[in-house]
Amino acid sequence: MVQNVEESAHTDRMGIAGVSLIVHGDLKWILREQPTSDFGIDVQIEVVDGRALSGKLIAAQIKSGKSYFKATSGGWWFYPKARNLDYWLAHALPVIVVFYNAETRKAYWESVEPAKILPTRKGGRKLLIPESKELGADSCVELSKLADGNPYDLRVRQLRLALPWMRLLDSGRRVLLEAEEWINKTSGRGSLTLVSVDDANEDRQLLGEWGLLAGLESYDSVLPKLAPWADVGLHEETYDEADHDEWEAECVFYDEDCRVERQSYSEWHSKFDETPLRPYSNVAGEVDFWRLEMELNDLGRGFLLLDEFASGDGLIIVPGEGGE
Repeated sequence: MVQNVEESAHTDRMGIAGVSLIVHGDLKWILREQPTSDFGIDVQIEVVDGRALSGKLIAAQIKSGKSYFKATSGGWWFYPKARNLDYWLAHALPVIVVFYNAETRKAYWESVEPAKILPTRKGGRKLLIPESKELGADSCVELSKLADGNPYDLRVRQLRLALPWMRLLDSGRRVLLEAEEWINKTSGRGSLTLVSVDDANEDRQLLGEWGLLAGLESYDSVLPKLAPWADVGLHEETYDEADHDEWEAECVFYDEDCRVERQSYSEWHSKFDETPLRPYSNVAGEVDFWRLEMELNDLGRGFLLLDEFASGDGLIIVPGEGGE
């Protein structure tokens, strides 16, 4: 009996082989085929850090053949099956779809994320594979970041890492975010320090130090985003002292033994009424200094409650375990 080999089987194998050559040859990473097609997961790609395996993985479905490269502005549309798409979106690994062109031996990719999935006119869903995202050495940074985990899990993980700081605030301890901003650098270069202090600001404990590149975004916009679990405001003692010193320098002079105020402190200070966040000092016109105090917000308080619950035990009913 003669068995015929489907043309699609050749095309699929060419796609996997072609992408494998790119991953191993250009990215210098590892590609491993899956023994069976698991809802369209054809391969797993492992990030290699230098020469060391990182353990960070990306799942991928590979599509090859001329039919996938129908002209579309900016790339090509992919129309996944509903069950596959739902599976990928809930997958423990980040998932990408790769289009491989056997004629040019080039591949293009996009990550499967809710924000990138668009509806079709007929009620389906589609994903644009951008022509600008060619798989190759230039993809390493973006793919490596993707391999860290899907954005949802990463943000939850970041909240978990910040739990000790939330607990400090919940206990009544004061937490300050201090920043030094190099205001003449287009990179938005600066440094950050997180410290815990007591009510008298005498017992000062360092919690962490980081560098910061904010680009063109202003620090009054960037700094509150760094700790979404807390609201930030000016550290009252620091700004009161700095503002009084500045007012004295600008508005107070002495005529023999007579003290003269060109403008009252309250009138002078009113210029800050529309500026909720601002630096308290500047050195040589080069560096702005910020000191902001944190206050636990609804997200922080809610996450503390979630942590308390998750640290317990007991049964929980969930979809897919006997329920409809």
